[in-house]
Amino acid sequence: MVWISLSASKLVCVYELRVIMITGQPLWPRFLPTNWVINFATLGPLGRVKKGPGTFGSLAGLIYFTVFFAPLSWWLVVLLSLPPLYLAVALCGEAEFRLGQRDPGMVVLDEFVVMPLCFLGWETLPAAPWVVFLTGFALFRLFDVTKPLGISRLQNLPGGWGVVLDDVAAAFAACASLHGVGRVYSHWF
Repeated sequence: MVWISLSASKLVCVYELRVIMITGQPLWPRFLPTNWVINFATLGPLGRVKKGPGTFGSLAGLIYFTVFFAPLSWWLVVLLSLPPLYLAVALCGEAEFRLGQRDPGMVVLDEFVVMPLCFLGWETLPAAPWVVFLTGFALFRLFDVTKPLGISRLQNLPGGWGVVLDDVAAAFAACASLHGVGRVYSHWF
């Protein structure tokens, strides 16, 4: 193990730096205070709820979607979701490292930032908005908890990528299911 100096006050292990570069885990959160990283990754008190912190994080994400993303076109939702997704990869991966746990349940930033992806093209669905939002929320929680269709394998990706990408896949599965149900509903009813 070789140590190099990046500045007068910081030493970085070359081996560790090589592993981080291979996995693509962002390095910048390492320099943030632990309480900042944990509070962002847990959305403050939401991640500390005893029962179902992921559900509360997803509910906050649904509110986030309805306030900021609902009137936007699908491609703009995707585009504007990219920076929060990158932030989630960085902060969730770092929180995982500092908590010493793999994808800890209290880390809910990942559920929060992917919720807008559940509702791509929602305005084309043949139902009242509240029905679409509740159904999309329920489908996302179903796919996030059960992790079917190979979604569970995404958790094996290193660092924050594994924490966030399984939720991205669950959000896309929820979106596809929502549109499938909408298609069947409009065809039969």
